[in-house]
Amino acid sequence: MHALPHATPTRRAALALLAARALPAFAADAPWAPSKPEFIVPSGAGAALDSAARKLTELLAREGLTESFVVSNRSGAHSIQALEILQRQAGNANVLMTLSSGYVTSVAQGALPPRLQEFTPLATLVREFTTVVVRADSPVQNVQDLVATLRRDPAGLSIGIATTLGNHIHLGIAQPLKQAGVPVRELRVVPYKSSAESMTALAGGHLDVVSATTPNLLPYLQAKRVRVIAIAAEQRLAGAFADAPTWKEQGVDYVSDSFQGVMTTARITPAQQQFWVQALQRVTQTADWQAFVALNQWKPHFLGPQDTQAALRKQIAQTQALLGELNLQPSDAATQVQAAAR
Repeated sequence: MHALPHATPTRRAALALLAARALPAFAADAPWAPSKPEFIVPSGAGAALDSAARKLTELLAREGLTESFVVSNRSGAHSIQALEILQRQAGNANVLMTLSSGYVTSVAQGALPPRLQEFTPLATLVREFTTVVVRADSPVQNVQDLVATLRRDPAGLSIGIATTLGNHIHLGIAQPLKQAGVPVRELRVVPYKSSAESMTALAGGHLDVVSATTPNLLPYLQAKRVRVIAIAAEQRLAGAFADAPTWKEQGVDYVSDSFQGVMTTARITPAQQQFWVQALQRVTQTADWQAFVALNQWKPHFLGPQDTQAALRKQIAQTQALLGELNLQPSDAATQVQAAAR
């Protein structure tokens, strides 16, 4: 057997150069993966959107699909602050953001300029249900009491919502009350940065009624501090909400179509979009995520990018029509937001 020739300095340099030239080709063939990912939540800490984002990012990291996320809360009217961040980082697929019914109502109200409507939908994850809730000691016992009180004096009860007038949480109480004959333009509606804050205000006696989605009620419901007047689901839910009546069973034919999903910046590559869709599919099939969804009384509802985009277009058109019926036109909503801020 012949011994290998001794590697001279010149030969070693040539081999190193060949190896260096080979690296870019290898790296180009490697599948894309996120680096230092960030998740932007367009609401305050502790609310339903925040808890879902934190659970989702926790599981993405635990399953080995991503590094640990930085979760940033950017609450504000129409999610403008959060969307500004997303818009400034176009092409950066490391940044995710909650996509929810709040976006639908903001577009329907004409509150978002075109540049803040540029993003890449990734998936719809769950359907959620709006509720109407009062303190346990409230004289309002059911929908009939609520409607009768507000027919006599539409501004007689303070109603807390999050985060923006005219959004899906606001419509989640305004639409069924309108169907029941209440003059909804005269309601005294108070916006909060999150449903966690509006529920705290209700429990503390600063509000009479709150419209919020199911997860925000759980600790108060379990402690028997609040009572659910109505829930906008097709039929009664289970668990802590088993005794909560629907609008429909109390004579008001109303069911909400609220949802939560995920989006990322505009102008990402197909490979980057595919990575996130597959990662979200995988994590939403885990037992931990399914238990989390069940605990919050949501309904699993996974849609991919194309189906999510189609659903957005449909819901925006439906919401525009609903806002017109409620006399909550874009100019009216903007005026109310400005008045609430003063």
